[in-house]
Amino acid sequence: MKKGFSALLTIGAALVLLAGCSAAPAPADPQAGGANENESQSAEQQTKISVCASFYPMYDFALKIGGDRAEIVNMVPAGIEPHDWEPAAADIAGLEEADLFIYNGAGMEHWADSALAALGNDRLVVVEAARGAVLLEGAPEDEDESGEHEGEGEYDPHVWLSPRSAKLEMENIKEGFAAADPANRDYYEANYSRYAAELDALDREFQETLSPLPRKDIIVAHQAFGYLCAAYGLTQIPIEGLSADSEPDPARMAEIIEFAKERDVEVIFFEELVSPKVAETIAEAIGARTDALNPLEGLSDEETAAGADYFSVMRQNLTALTAALR
Repeated sequence: MKKGFSALLTIGAALVLLAGCSAAPAPADPQAGGANENESQSAEQQTKISVCASFYPMYDFALKIGGDRAEIVNMVPAGIEPHDWEPAAADIAGLEEADLFIYNGAGMEHWADSALAALGNDRLVVVEAARGAVLLEGAPEDEDESGEHEGEGEYDPHVWLSPRSAKLEMENIKEGFAAADPANRDYYEANYSRYAAELDALDREFQETLSPLPRKDIIVAHQAFGYLCAAYGLTQIPIEGLSADSEPDPARMAEIIEFAKERDVEVIFFEELVSPKVAETIAEAIGARTDALNPLEGLSDEETAAGADYFSVMRQNLTALTAALR
């Protein structure tokens, strides 16, 4: 566990009068279906449940299920890489006031267990979205100077990057909404049905597009795409491990360059929340180009304002993969 976090739990418990989960809630997804569009104004004025989502994909899925029945806060600010993010005292206070907390699990939120254990919020419904998913083992993380492992989980937490697994996560989130707000269960069920169908369609797009392509190997910035690759017959060669906050040593760089030359790799993928310097260095060494492959760990304010969401970013990823694997 990161240094200083336990002290924040004590401070946070004293700040329970703070509203929200430290950030201002965004408006609910205007496309969230399920409710009758001709519902009375009294339904719109009903008390909304308060939801804290641990980081972007959990937030986006919560928006889609919760629609206009919930006030939803993304705990990790836009543009921040979530693997090493730490909750502040105000975030802990926000959890004390919330009705529902949604997190991925599988080792993604290293702070979640300690934070939850310290809460006095007896009504809080907690959803571990990855519960029930078949988890992939991750490569061992490097040790820091103290001898502790940088990554706390032995599994790959990036479950949401397979549309099939994302569907399971969304179902778990739907059940959490229904438990926190049983009067609106039918509303949440209808929203889930809509987006589950969209995830099925996205899955078919990936399968039908990627299956006939001749190349199957992708070199990626960090080990985030195991679930996507397992679903569609691809192999990821990660420059870094499950966490994207360190640089590879010269031996690993040489290994990646040699592999890329042997397999005639034409694209080295980077991601927006991490510096592309290493990917650019490898691409230059082998005469390849770079392109973005987004692990959906967070979107910028500009992307959000432009209407980007899980589905649009995943389709951008599919376009990038198609161009690289032809």
